[in-house]
Amino acid sequence: MIIPQSHAPGPAGAKPLSRTSAPVRFAFVGTGGRVRTFLDPVPARFPAEAAIVGLCDASIVRARFHQKRLRERFGYGEVPVYQAADFGRMLRETRPDVVVVCTVDCEHDRYIIEALRAGCDAVTEKPMTTTAAKCAAILRAAGESERAVRVCFNYRWIPGATKVREILRDGVIGKVRHVTLEYLLNTSHGADYFRRWHSEKHNSGGLLVHKSTHHFDLVNWWIDAIPSEVFAHGALQFYGRENAIRRGDEAFTRYPRYYGQGPMSADPFAYDYSRSMIQDIPYEKAIYLGEAEKETGYVRDRNVFRNGIDIEDTMNVLVRYRDGTLLNYSLNAFSPYEGFRVAFNGDRGRVEYREFHGAHLAPDAGIGQEHAHAGRSELRVFPHFKPSYSVEVPVIHGAHGGSDDLLQEQIFSSTPPVDPFQRAAGPEQGAASILIGIAANESIATGKPVSVSSLVPLRPDAIRLGELR
Repeated sequence: MIIPQSHAPGPAGAKPLSRTSAPVRFAFVGTGGRVRTFLDPVPARFPAEAAIVGLCDASIVRARFHQKRLRERFGYGEVPVYQAADFGRMLRETRPDVVVVCTVDCEHDRYIIEALRAGCDAVTEKPMTTTAAKCAAILRAAGESERAVRVCFNYRWIPGATKVREILRDGVIGKVRHVTLEYLLNTSHGADYFRRWHSEKHNSGGLLVHKSTHHFDLVNWWIDAIPSEVFAHGALQFYGRENAIRRGDEAFTRYPRYYGQGPMSADPFAYDYSRSMIQDIPYEKAIYLGEAEKETGYVRDRNVFRNGIDIEDTMNVLVRYRDGTLLNYSLNAFSPYEGFRVAFNGDRGRVEYREFHGAHLAPDAGIGQEHAHAGRSELRVFPHFKPSYSVEVPVIHGAHGGSDDLLQEQIFSSTPPVDPFQRAAGPEQGAASILIGIAANESIATGKPVSVSSLVPLRPDAIRLGELR
């Protein structure tokens, strides 16, 4: 058991971010594919309220690319750039109020802790970190600091997820006793985790930490509960060289990466920087190929059927919560279509919610007309002894179902709207999510159930997630 230092007393919920300077000064560490979600809103939406004062990355090529892009696209001034080894110097020279962390998952702890000790708030991409030891270190640093840590769970801000929270919070089906959640990743999005750094567990914690942190956090937040015990099974059953050969796909294993192999139309898993599934080909080439690749050695388009992948693609997890609620969760990363189904069984009925995110190919009769459009969601309530009824899910346009715009407003606006759904997550709520995945990894390795408190205790007297910062 790793015991973090007790946090300072105070009200539960996420600690507010700094608003002391005008504009608030933001530095960014990690300038890969995800950083645009946080970087671009500053000049595009909040130019008077926020300022970019520094960019830091393991690749100075990537950092300079964004420096140039900010200047040419937004007319932004020259932002100083730093290599990862000079992160401390960036903090001293640029004096940020807030550091936004978008690095490889296993490095989040270093930057969060160093930012806090330098007197900065830290806003981090999910997952907060990847191991129990790193989680405990972040909680200790947060407990010793007056500054805030914010974990970006954008899924909380998706309209359908928020509507589910509202229904459960209002007691429409009474006390929730049992939850089932099945999440499917398709052979485009799902496969991508097996090309990149995520496919090595020391980098990402595996999908049960990197990806499932979204889903575990949603359940924690939906039912307002803290996980207690975890049991899991998991395996690599589809990706990897041995699996491809076993089912007769040996031809797809003959190259270590996809780029530079010539026409790849025969391989549906190829990532050749010219297929329609890549949203921004020039951007991807700039930050991953050429000088950026030479500088770091990182290959973004590795073959998903190579040796060396040590994460699972098929997972089942059972979770018991402190209030007695049970969760049955599954994740599959090679489905023909993508989305999830979740159901809540309560004392007074059942709630079912479903999202469809898209197929790996153009929709056809084989997957049904209902799958014709990504982004569809359905929400239905089944009261005991009464007719069931559908609940309309609001539609908000924008990235990730409109959630990114709402999350950005909470981070960068000088006057963020009051949120009645308590969607902002601090470090303890971030820990409650990743610790399910970390415990699941341990359970898969040992074949035994794992107590979450044996990894990192989270306010032992607390029952509700809302009691955690």
